[in-house]
Amino acid sequence: MGRGSTLAGRLTRAGFGDAARAERLLADAALVALLAGDGADAGDAPGPAVLVPALAETADPDQALLSLAKIAGAVADDPARRATLAAVLTADGPARERLLAVVGASVALGDDLAAHPEHLDVVLDEAPGTGVPVAEVRAELLAAVGADPDAAVPVAATAGPAGVDAMRGAYRARLLRIAATDLTSGEPLTRLPGVAAALADLAAAALEASLALARAELDDHGASVRLAVVGMGKTGGRELNYVSDVDVIYVAEPADGADEAEALAAGTRLATVLARACGGPSGEPALWPVDAALRPEGKDGPLVRTLDSHRSYYERWAKTWEFQALLKARPLAGDRELGDAYVAAMNPMVWQAVRRENFVEDSQAMRRRVERHVPPAEADRQIKLGVGGLRDVEFTVQLLQLVHGRSDAEIRSGNTLTALAALSAGGYVGREHAAQLAVCYRFLRAIEHRVQLHRLRRTHLMPTAEADLRRLARSVGMRTEGAAGLLERWRQVRRDVRHLHEELFYRPLLPATAQLSAAEVSLAPEEARARLAAIGYRDPAGAVRHIAALTEGVSRRAAIQRQLLPVMLGWFADGPDPDGGLLAFRRLSEALGGTHWYLKLLRDSGTAAERLARALSTSRYVADALGRSPESVVWLDDDAELEPRSHDRLSAEADAVLTRASEPVAAATALRALRRRELARTAVADVLGVVTGTRAARSLTATADVLLAGALRVAAWEERAARRLDADPTALLVVAMGRLGGREMGYTSDADVLFVHDPLPGTDPVLAQEFATGVATRLRALLGAVGPEPALEVDADLRPEGRNGPLVRSFDAYAEYYARWSLVWESQALLRARPVAGDPALGERFVALVDPLRYPAGGLDAAGVREVRRIKARVESERLPRGVDPTRHLKLGRGGIADVEWTAQLLQLRHAHAVPGLRTTSTLDALEAAREAGLVAEDDAAVLLEAWDLASRLRDALVLWTGRTGGHADVLPHDRQVMSGLAAVVGYPSGSGQELEDTWLRASRRARAVVEAVFYE
Repeated sequence: MGRGSTLAGRLTRAGFGDAARAERLLADAALVALLAGDGADAGDAPGPAVLVPALAETADPDQALLSLAKIAGAVADDPARRATLAAVLTADGPARERLLAVVGASVALGDDLAAHPEHLDVVLDEAPGTGVPVAEVRAELLAAVGADPDAAVPVAATAGPAGVDAMRGAYRARLLRIAATDLTSGEPLTRLPGVAAALADLAAAALEASLALARAELDDHGASVRLAVVGMGKTGGRELNYVSDVDVIYVAEPADGADEAEALAAGTRLATVLARACGGPSGEPALWPVDAALRPEGKDGPLVRTLDSHRSYYERWAKTWEFQALLKARPLAGDRELGDAYVAAMNPMVWQAVRRENFVEDSQAMRRRVERHVPPAEADRQIKLGVGGLRDVEFTVQLLQLVHGRSDAEIRSGNTLTALAALSAGGYVGREHAAQLAVCYRFLRAIEHRVQLHRLRRTHLMPTAEADLRRLARSVGMRTEGAAGLLERWRQVRRDVRHLHEELFYRPLLPATAQLSAAEVSLAPEEARARLAAIGYRDPAGAVRHIAALTEGVSRRAAIQRQLLPVMLGWFADGPDPDGGLLAFRRLSEALGGTHWYLKLLRDSGTAAERLARALSTSRYVADALGRSPESVVWLDDDAELEPRSHDRLSAEADAVLTRASEPVAAATALRALRRRELARTAVADVLGVVTGTRAARSLTATADVLLAGALRVAAWEERAARRLDADPTALLVVAMGRLGGREMGYTSDADVLFVHDPLPGTDPVLAQEFATGVATRLRALLGAVGPEPALEVDADLRPEGRNGPLVRSFDAYAEYYARWSLVWESQALLRARPVAGDPALGERFVALVDPLRYPAGGLDAAGVREVRRIKARVESERLPRGVDPTRHLKLGRGGIADVEWTAQLLQLRHAHAVPGLRTTSTLDALEAAREAGLVAEDDAAVLLEAWDLASRLRDALVLWTGRTGGHADVLPHDRQVMSGLAAVVGYPSGSGQELEDTWLRASRRARAVVEAVFYE
């Protein structure tokens, strides 16, 4: 027991995940016999446990030991190989290191060694697997199928399944040699380019040998055709993975005297058999699929074409992405002269393709399409296609090559890392950016290699299992960091890659400046004035003055502005108020121009400059918000920064503010600043379409919730200090009402609340009431006072008895009031009641208290229904401002917000007792529940939802467009320019003000008809 436990402890410390299984494997008869040796006294021979320290150095000790046991069994009947293997395993040296590294990193290669013990000779041999001339590798695989490597047209002597198996066996042996070198020759990131090149050369050799096998199947060995196999993608760029599709294009020409149709038929047959030899069924595992989908017309086009046919296609019909794909074209196998001729014919078209209309935009759109096609479940695990993955690096490098390579042959390499180094040397990419991108790319490729090597399966997904992550970390030299460290580095690399990709690939000046005329780029006053007037500036002379102020001088700031403004002027003009946008940009630039990051961000970011122009020319509210918080411009570079902050995140930030605070007013000001920042974030995101509608409302509500909770703490703190109390004498609760309670706040919404308290046992009721009232009063003052940060008006008019009642009541007083005097309108108001701050237990009790009122058993009686309808009619007649067209009042008008909300609330009062889904504070959720319960017809519910959503969006849009708050936000204006601005804010195309107006009038008219049918019956 003691010895076993000691060994188990050693195994665990050595990195074995399953010590019990490892103990059993160490006692495996074949492994014990192997190490004992022939004729030796097993008692004197070293036991398998001697391997534990060496196994501990492998990526996966458990798997390495299991593979050794399998291999030991496989060589049991081969004395010579047993002796060699035993000598290797019992002596510390390069051979043992290579063998254990391979079986510890790859289940598939371990199984191959067990199935083919002769391949042990390859692994134990110290000859390098990388840096080997491609001719040597080609000769090795051709020899395996009995073809003469020196023949002009090699033909396999061993054809059919036997030849295929021989070729695959030779391929696997060479792959073992590459893997052994890769796993034992220093830093994986340093070795990566050589390993990838060796894999590409091995693939080219396999294609040559497969073509020899294909020729052996034709009676004339394909004498009628010259066939070239041109590599594309990673094979063409000599940067192949361990397991990857091998992308090719076939080019055929008739041999001397042959008919073209006959030659193409023969070439098609050769290409078909070649692909089957590499990827079809056989006695040995397939190598990889041969993919010819990059050929002209893709899978719909002929598999084999002549050179003229290829040339004609690319001259007339090829799309942008096809030229990008050709960047890596390289002859791999077959007729080398024909392959070289193909590349020579394609190259001029590749490097002139950037002149095509929308070339840059098409390339960028293609990258976005690739991203969109990543399954959501895989998006965060994708090493290759996902955000911050290999494709980000490759597309970035290729686009820069294609844009600049027409005039600089030095950057035309098909290899990503070589091209990146050339781009850096030529000044197209900053040295620091290029170095960082290269390191990230090497890391991602190394991860991809190790993930694929494990089972020799084509995958580009980061594993999720702890054991897989641990093995992966150890295999890439992150033994001490472990799985957690690997994941953190992987995430950081993705962030770094995405950031650099957006800076370089989406650099806005890349496509936009190319489309400008010389006059437009010059910004000379006369030319600029004419252009500005032509594209929609109302005050071209004023705009020219702004331009001059931003660009005059020889400073670096002026130089960057001269790069930015020719493009940004057009972006401002795309908005409804280009003059206002340019003025706001000037003010912002004057505030931030001296900072090191501002203009660099606008110049290099893929989105920031265009988003800033769009936001400033669309929303005065956003212009003011960014002017007050200019550092917020950095949000424009990252959608994640514009996403609404969760309630928990905001609460944690507010808690940190209050923890550090030492003075109540300063603490409240800091909380209000937090809200101001989140108002700005939501507004920018709203104008840019990152968040809209209910998401914006929920963001605004979450911010108000956190502000109220923090202000309650500050007010209680201040009141305790004023009264010299050590603790609160009563539990406090703030209950959200109205749009706050429904999580439907707008940019100018007040916070409707009720204040509740519950004296602690033994507390003087008078003291408790005075304390609670003092806290509520202080809270309202702290949040509503005029100051440097925007106020939040806290309105308690929905309390019992309204303004005539006490500001705060005890829980028992609420219970008594609601039991004796509560009116129908109060039950209706309580439909939106939601505890928002204070004591959670008291909040639960309050909800339990009011639920019977707002969800009355049996539903609201007939008298109550009549009362609700009477009050609604009174509101319509008395509260609508005089002279306002009822069809244009978004809140109180016909088919407006009030119509929809009262309809939903009446349904709740009448049916929530029987329909649980109606027990919600949200208008939209209530209507959805009513629809699902059949209380409202499907079409009627859709009409109400549309009207409510559009009215809410228009109210917010009026604030965002004008920058003004107040009652004007409730009335749809007649002014055409304002309507055009509103249309832009809500996401309509330019010049759609009339369309938006018509949409609202139609939606409200239909909603009113539904209200009259459902509410008034």
